[in-house]
Amino acid sequence: MTDAKLAPNMPDWMVEHTRRYLASGGTDGHMYRIAQPGRPEMTVPSLLLTTKGRKSGERFIFPLFYGKVGDGYVVVASKGGAPEHPGWYRNILADPMVEVQVGTQKMRARARTTSGEERARLWQQALEFWPPYADYQNKTEREIPVVVLEPVA
Repeated sequence: MTDAKLAPNMPDWMVEHTRRYLASGGTDGHMYRIAQPGRPEMTVPSLLLTTKGRKSGERFIFPLFYGKVGDGYVVVASKGGAPEHPGWYRNILADPMVEVQVGTQKMRARARTTSGEERARLWQQALEFWPPYADYQNKTEREIPVVVLEPVA
């Protein structure tokens, strides 16, 4: 992932978190401790997703909270409940081949948007590792995508 850049327009806390994750090789930053106003402090697992920019062709790194699903991972394209999908999600729609770093482990993966019963089940799992997703869904009219990152050889 050495030729990848931090995604543009990330909030400062995400930039700092991603830099720490990268600088440590994944030993610091995998488990992210966060305190939001009105909520108890939480520790959430985070991964680094590298996508290919749909317009620029450049590779961008995004930090995302995740859950495990089989040999892969589940991530949520919430963008905090914004009306539009996050850039990383629009990138994977154009090119689903991604790189994922979870702690110190790196892998190539294929991103796949879930639907139906699978989405409903994985949405419930996502609410367990990051309960604010429910609030984000209430803020937007779009259905927030739930994405599985499946390892490829």
